[in-house]
Amino acid sequence: MVTLIRTLSDHSDDVNCCAFSSGYLATCSMDKTIRLYELSDFVELSYSPLRGHTYAVHCCDFSPLGNILASCSTDGTTILWNTQNGQKLAVLEHPSGSPVRVCTFSPESTYLVSGGADGTVVLWNVQSFKLHRCGTLKDGSLVACTFSPCGKVFVTGSSYGDLTVWDNNMRCLFNEKADDLGVTSCDFSPKPISDGEHGLNCFRLASCGQDISIKLWVLCCDDTTGFILKLKCILSGHTAPILSCAFSFDGQMLVSGSVDKCVIIYEANNGSILHVLPHHTRYVTACAFSPNVPLLATGSMDKTVGIWKCSQKLELKGGQEVDESKPPIQFWTEDEVSAWLYAEDLTDLVPIFKLNNIDGKELLTLTKESLTNDLHIESLGLRSKVLRKIETLKSIKCQSAGATVPDEFLCPITRELMKDPVIASGCKQYKDRHSEYQDKSSIHWPLE
Repeated sequence: MVTLIRTLSDHSDDVNCCAFSSGYLATCSMDKTIRLYELSDFVELSYSPLRGHTYAVHCCDFSPLGNILASCSTDGTTILWNTQNGQKLAVLEHPSGSPVRVCTFSPESTYLVSGGADGTVVLWNVQSFKLHRCGTLKDGSLVACTFSPCGKVFVTGSSYGDLTVWDNNMRCLFNEKADDLGVTSCDFSPKPISDGEHGLNCFRLASCGQDISIKLWVLCCDDTTGFILKLKCILSGHTAPILSCAFSFDGQMLVSGSVDKCVIIYEANNGSILHVLPHHTRYVTACAFSPNVPLLATGSMDKTVGIWKCSQKLELKGGQEVDESKPPIQFWTEDEVSAWLYAEDLTDLVPIFKLNNIDGKELLTLTKESLTNDLHIESLGLRSKVLRKIETLKSIKCQSAGATVPDEFLCPITRELMKDPVIASGCKQYKDRHSEYQDKSSIHWPLE
């Protein structure tokens, strides 16, 4: 289910890029500005818009901690902003003076890559704000860039159609023709995957371009054989060039925006289309998932940004729904617990839960006493609401499990998932006396 919850119409020209941190949304535009919004209610921050570029702003990206925002422009600069007050931290001038089309941080915030229209690739040291390394593409402008989740390499995409893999010393490790008409965007899934040939240190990469398709690749980092980029499948659905693509924070979904004015959300594992969103009235130039809540932002040449709440849900008896894209509750990370709080309109509790490192396992153990004494939630109504929602979450997950668990795990009378089942001794003796029932399972009874 995907629902449009807000449309932001503050830019006066085409929206070029959208980016999320754990607390903010940033958008940039041909109108030379960057705008920042609170993620909880999408109210624009008091120091927004950020003004510093003299020409169109093409790309913006948050550092992993969210304390720095980078923006790049036709004016040949990349500006680093303090997200707490909107002040400039540094203005990085591209060595060649070329318009800068893309910028992105490494996972550890050690480096920032900026790419120029003349094909130059610059690796900046974020701590010193100094140039670390510089390279050049063989052909075309650099229009896309993404770091691998392990931080060892990054991939650039060019208007000539090449995907190039670089290490942090700007050595070209691999080059592949990905799109005959030009790459427009690329993004790594944040979750590693297992590849039968090369072990566990592999990552899924998506690229899109002018040839109206999305290509899914696997990049494997092997200490023996080096880095290998392999094409796995091609996704279709759009009817015009694709301008942007991005993975969800859990790697389960992939979104794309196109010249056909549509946004398509794919199931990343099998490539099936989950949703087609025909909301924008002009080309969709940008799309991004939030890193910790089920939100999607889409930007367009219609000067607006659409904010979508999305989830993959299975309807159960009684009208209840369960989010199948999440792992079992006990394996939820702290970010997944925060996403659940946002979805249940318990936004005020997110900072408290994060401060106390509440993950899925801890969530299931919360009681009225721990909410009062340990988390210091004073409101009786709020405590009761949290406990009710946790109990609902447990019951929904139990019902959803009943559709897939083996039949012998279900009570033969109530058909509920059993806890600590036992074999009644009388039933076992009866079974022993009647050989015709030997091929049937023993009767199981749930303990009260």
